[in-house]
Amino acid sequence: MKVRFAPSPTGLLHVGNARIALANYLLAKRHGGQFVLRLDDTDTERNRPEYEEAIAHDLRWMGLSWDETFRQSDRLDRYEAAADKLKASGRLYPCFESEEELAAKREMRVKRHQPPLYDRAMLKLTPEQRAKAEAGGKRPHWRFLLSGYPADWGDMVLGPRNVKLTAVSDPVLIRADGTPLYTFTSVVDDLESGITHVVRGEDHVTNTGIQMDIMAALNAGKPGRPAFPRFAHLPLLVDQDGGKLSKRIGALSVRSLRGDGVEPVALTGYLARLGTSDDPAPASPDEMAPTYDLSHVSQSAARFDGRQVLALNRKVLHGLPFEAVQDRLPPAATPAFWTAVRGNLDFLREAKGWWDVVAGSIVPPVIEGEAEFLAQALDALPAEPWDNQVWPDWTEMLKTASGRKGKRLFLPLRLALTGEEHGPELRDLLPLMGRARAAERLRLAAA
Repeated sequence: MKVRFAPSPTGLLHVGNARIALANYLLAKRHGGQFVLRLDDTDTERNRPEYEEAIAHDLRWMGLSWDETFRQSDRLDRYEAAADKLKASGRLYPCFESEEELAAKREMRVKRHQPPLYDRAMLKLTPEQRAKAEAGGKRPHWRFLLSGYPADWGDMVLGPRNVKLTAVSDPVLIRADGTPLYTFTSVVDDLESGITHVVRGEDHVTNTGIQMDIMAALNAGKPGRPAFPRFAHLPLLVDQDGGKLSKRIGALSVRSLRGDGVEPVALTGYLARLGTSDDPAPASPDEMAPTYDLSHVSQSAARFDGRQVLALNRKVLHGLPFEAVQDRLPPAATPAFWTAVRGNLDFLREAKGWWDVVAGSIVPPVIEGEAEFLAQALDALPAEPWDNQVWPDWTEMLKTASGRKGKRLFLPLRLALTGEEHGPELRDLLPLMGRARAAERLRLAAA
């Protein structure tokens, strides 16, 4: 088995593409195959080296590695050779229409209630007409002459699939400036690099039918020639309301999620099981690979729910030992601090705020109507040394002295000591905070 993930370095890695990369990796690892990273970088106007680096960085952060990598821009000679073969067989033909002319043709067909397909007018072009067009400075784009036979395959996710090529326009494979398009380059690469399984999004189903026709024209599937790969199309992701998942401002890029503080095992555990009957659980790719199965993927669209990712992230953090996060905590943080706060974190970066609470400076709010009670609490504050018994002992004394209980007793103290209404247990925080810091905050809050 040999699979590939083929992003275009024209933007950051989006969660939809990250899911495709993960599926390919898991499939290869389960079956002892190879995972290839191919950069589809023939769009010279939009490609950026920084995106190429970012994609590789995000994949590694997710826990993915690859056995081979290459750029399409390094293989232009191979695409040219394949194009020459198709030209010689009459399957790749030159077209001189401008974008305006093509648009006018489509509009006319629509007005006639005909499907807006290309009319293959350029197949009737004589050598003299072509020479005249080129003499006038025109350069053709090149279209692939579809066979018209239906393209059938057994999809590993969607089941039996059929694309009627008579209902599709002959695709442009080479632009007028000579640069090849994805529909063509992907076929050449898949055949020549020995890809056995193509796993990608459901939006490529029609592409698959077209590309199978191109593969056949390049003699794929014939004796002594490369075999057709098997295809699997994962249903697209939708948002929580069932609408198209937005890519605006990189809001769902892997980089933005990582920057927000999502742990890699939370994201990979969620994406691998998204759209399946398996319950999502935090896990690394290598942990999931032995049991990964495409047959578990539903044929229905999968809903991406950020709340579930957040819930998994909490679960990850709540179970991490101090040693696993020590290098990402404030330098002086201790195991006792981590044990105290980890159960209240959505993201690891929030730990810094709680470190400021126990070891730094915060300005507690002035709590209206509570000055007398806070002064009473200050007077009753026990002497050190403190352990985790100081909080229940102190509040029990205050309960007896003030007659308060429940929220009236605990909330003013929590606000004064931490500046927050909710958070980790104060029986754990108070010993870390120390008497001097606690006393100063009670004074400030009572002022």
